Amino acid sequence: MARERAVPVVRALPDEALAAPTPCAEYDVKTLVNHLFQVVVQFQRLAAKEASDFTETPDRVGAGADWRERLVEEIDKLVAAWSVPGAEDGVTGAMSMPARLVGSMALLDLTVHVWDLARATGREYRLGEAAAPVVEQLAGAVEELAPTARRMGVFGDPVPVAEGAPGFERLLARTGRDPHWKG
Repeated sequence: MARERAVPVVRALPDEALAAPTPCAEYDVKTLVNHLFQVVVQFQRLAAKEASDFTETPDRVGAGADWRERLVEEIDKLVAAWSVPGAEDGVTGAMSMPARLVGSMALLDLTVHVWDLARATGREYRLGEAAAPVVEQLAGAVEELAPTARRMGVFGDPVPVAEGAPGFERLLARTGRDPHWKG
């Protein structure tokens, strides 16, 4: 589901929008695409129980005009890596986190950052009712990760949403995003 939503957004990102702001205040579109590239590649490693390195973010956008298709290829590799039997078993990463939670983090990053990119470039990104179980799983991961993620600056403070807001809006708000953000 996240891949199917991500690919059209990534392929439609215009070069002229690379300097545009995003719902992530510290990232413009180009910086966020490079960040997304980095997390997608590193979460592939974590699925295989390999060492990862999130400390440096290479400029993959600046490495060639084919960056959109290279990112799509990496997203496909991410999906394949987490689809391998046993990927969600045991622990992974230097923090020795449960692999299933790390897989949820990969899905959360892909989902939320692609929403960020869609919003930043004026595209719609909606999740229908069929996505409700995934949104619920991600909401559980956000609740588990939130205290540490907020301390580390990964999540902002929760944003208030209307009572009865859709689950995806509540999920975005829990990560510190305004679900109605406009650039």
